[in-house]
Amino acid sequence: MPNEILIEVAYALPKKQLIIPIKVKEGTTAKEAIQVSGIIKKFPEIDLNINQIGIFGKLTQLDHVMRERDRIEIYRPLVADPKEIRRQRAAEGKVMKKGGDNS
Repeated sequence: MPNEILIEVAYALPKKQLIIPIKVKEGTTAKEAIQVSGIIKKFPEIDLNINQIGIFGKLTQLDHVMRERDRIEIYRPLVADPKEIRRQRAAEGKVMKKGGDNS
């Protein structure tokens, strides 16, 4: 009988985070572990065809073979493009400087 390993499956929303510790057989892939954890039932918006995953903040693939104490993190799609947000902030900053200089 294959040995079992302890891993965690994590998903976070802006105001809610869930980390599910589970035991799986050695050789289990990230995708299998996510399915076994039941996290998709709790967060039906998770779509493994869209959401990226990682192990401790480092991107990985669904076929990654899990190791003892790995934590799979399921990432949400970005709500806004970070480059666009920086552009908007920079534009607002420039406008504020022009309007605030009444010396």
